[in-house]
Amino acid sequence: MKNCSIRSLLLIPIVGIMSVVAVTPAVAKPKSKEYTIDIIAEGLSSPTGIASYRPGVLVYSEIPMPGVGGEESTNAVRFLNTRSGATSLISMGEPEPVNIAVSRRGDIYWTCKTAGVILEYNRRKGVEFFLPADPSVGPFLESPSGITVSPRGEVLFTEVPTPGELGDDGGMNMVSVTDGEAITLISDFEPEPTDIVIASNGSAYWTCKSAGVILQRSPAGVITLLLENLDAPTGIALDRSGRNLFFTEVPNPGVPNGGNKVSRYDLRKKELSLISGFYPQPTDVTVSRNGDVYWTCTFAGVIARASSQGRW
Repeated sequence: MKNCSIRSLLLIPIVGIMSVVAVTPAVAKPKSKEYTIDIIAEGLSSPTGIASYRPGVLVYSEIPMPGVGGEESTNAVRFLNTRSGATSLISMGEPEPVNIAVSRRGDIYWTCKTAGVILEYNRRKGVEFFLPADPSVGPFLESPSGITVSPRGEVLFTEVPTPGELGDDGGMNMVSVTDGEAITLISDFEPEPTDIVIASNGSAYWTCKSAGVILQRSPAGVITLLLENLDAPTGIALDRSGRNLFFTEVPNPGVPNGGNKVSRYDLRKKELSLISGFYPQPTDVTVSRNGDVYWTCTFAGVIARASSQGRW
């Protein structure tokens, strides 16, 4: 059984302290392209988190009853076969399984926001607590939200107990990394670090919803501003190459053509392109190995796909 140590305040250093560098990002105006978009699942109950599990299979969460856990709850985490549309249940009854990540060896992790925990699933052991390892002891997390897994198996996650509040104003929002025991703080400056993803080279990116930005953390620990002037950026994902960053913006949840978007940012060319601006609530996004992009639309109860067809 894992023993969760007290959160370390060791910040990944450059010259002994965490370096935060504010830069003006070079961002072109979004280029509009035509993508082949289709619905691969419909009639879902508030689909929220999503992650690519293996070719042809996704993992997603449904949260029709936020904050309600136990036998009464229909909140669930499920597999989805993208070819047949068949689903199978992984877990049911958590109060708020928000975001999902999959490790290289196929272990699945998700944050349960209102319960203050991270859960882990593999086919051998089933569902277990990851943080805290023993929920009867704690310590519990503070509204965990975003989650990703590094190539070395470390779990990076965000906590957003005070959305919209900066640290100087009493905000307690954090980005951290853990091996399942020690928790190391990476950043505590942003007002709302909503979701996070890490590349194979160790670069991490996270959305800050209320600030309207995406931040980047280098493998050396330097945090810089990647994109700004966004509208409530929420979900975030990388393709297999680590070159293309995908993210959603949800300024008007539930409003079709209300400025809610799914976009791609080419990290090499510094080029932004729109994938979809139609869906009323594109909450989370993921990319499969073949480059197809999937996102949940919580309000419409669907999962959509944009086929790459070699476009990126």
